[in-house]
Amino acid sequence: MTQRDVVFPPGRQALYERNRYSPAVRSNGFLFVSGQVGSQEDGSAEPDLEAQVRLAFTNLNAILGAAGCSFDDVVDVTVFMVDPQSTFERIWKIVPEFWGHAPHPTLTGIGVTWLYGFQFEIKVIARLPHATDE
Repeated sequence: MTQRDVVFPPGRQALYERNRYSPAVRSNGFLFVSGQVGSQEDGSAEPDLEAQVRLAFTNLNAILGAAGCSFDDVVDVTVFMVDPQSTFERIWKIVPEFWGHAPHPTLTGIGVTWLYGFQFEIKVIARLPHATDE
C-alpha cells in the first residue's frame, strides 16, 4: 500500500488521531481536505452558529496553510448545513469573509439532518500551488 501524504494543521494532530482520519491528503497535484467543522481545540462544537462557521473556515484555512495553499487555490467546495432553510442566510453572510477572489470555486450545498452536534461543515479540493498543468 502506498503511504498517504497527509497534512496536519498545527496543534490538532491528536484530534485527528483520536477520530482516525486524515485532515488532508496530497495526491496528484491536489489537496483533498476532510470536512471541517467549527470545533474547538478539544473537538467540541462552538455553540453559536456564526462563530461555528467562522471557526470551521479558520480550521480549514489552517489545513490549507499547512499545505502551502490558500482558499484562492480551492477548486471545489461541498458544504453541509443542518436545517438550511432556517440557517442558510446566516451562514452565507459569513462566507465572503473567507471565500477568496473570483473566479470562485465550484460549490455543492447539501442539507442534512445531523452533523455530530455541528450545524455546518465544509470540505474542499484545492490545487497545490506547485502543481503543473498537464
